[in-house]
Amino acid sequence: MTNLLVSVVSALVATNQPVALTNAADGLTNAAMVAPDLNDPVEKQYHKLMDDDDTAQAEVDKWIRDNQEFVTAGAGVSAEVMRQRILDRFAPVRQGYEAFLQQHTNHVRARIAYGSFLDDIHDEEAAMAQLELARELDPSEPSVWNNLANFYGHNGPVTKAFDYYTQAIALNPKEPVYYHNFGTTVFLFRKDAREHYQLNEQQVFDKALALYHEAMKLAPNDFPLASDVAQTFYGIRPPRNDDALRAWTNAFNLAQDDIERQGVHTHFARVKIHVGRFDEARLHLENVTNEMYAELKRRLTRSLNEEETKAMVTNAPPSEAVKP
Repeated sequence: MTNLLVSVVSALVATNQPVALTNAADGLTNAAMVAPDLNDPVEKQYHKLMDDDDTAQAEVDKWIRDNQEFVTAGAGVSAEVMRQRILDRFAPVRQGYEAFLQQHTNHVRARIAYGSFLDDIHDEEAAMAQLELARELDPSEPSVWNNLANFYGHNGPVTKAFDYYTQAIALNPKEPVYYHNFGTTVFLFRKDAREHYQLNEQQVFDKALALYHEAMKLAPNDFPLASDVAQTFYGIRPPRNDDALRAWTNAFNLAQDDIERQGVHTHFARVKIHVGRFDEARLHLENVTNEMYAELKRRLTRSLNEEETKAMVTNAPPSEAVKP
């Protein structure tokens, strides 16, 4: 699913928000796997099922975008109506998976894809059941371990997620998604990571960043990944400001369009306000002109003015009345 679709479906269907992790649904990430024969009738059915899934997701994505525009204009349908419409549209996709798997119970990739689909629509228990079946059928398939790790990251025990990501990476050490997900889980669940790996908090930060580094080595041009890595520094204490600025510089260099570049400028401004580089922060904010960032720019400008005023007062020479 697209990020927009996942986030909105999660909000409409679920009662709790998951960690944003990425499922590997294709099941073809293991280099040792033999490529399927696309002329095989079963493979044709399977790919037809994937096409139906993609078509439904694209339609729902468009509904969500259109409705968001209508809501902004004062129209649009309620969240409950949209939720039911989404579930109705995905119902035949779910039925298609069920029918296919009744006939082809040992089709590992279909079970992985179905598990990913169920996870996307937030039927997590059913998703786990499909993934566990896939793992029993082929424990050498790394995407199963990754997707199950995502489940345990959402639902616990988190330590099981750590172990399952480790297994996914052992089976396919060249998949950046696995390192990215593992790093995110280590970073978010630092207490569990400290206890599981017998590390202090700074070492846990280092472990998460090392996993992100591996992901970036394998996907050096991935802007969303670079942005995720850079945002991690907001949660690190004490701050590693120089490292944060280097990470945002890397993200800026990977940005694909002006909207992404302007978004990075807001992050540059935020970090530089924090370290007292006010003139540079102001220059970054001057580069932010897109209306979608208008409110964020206003907040950052207000913060910049407040922090600059505080710094001027703190560094000002004492007045005549209080000089010794």
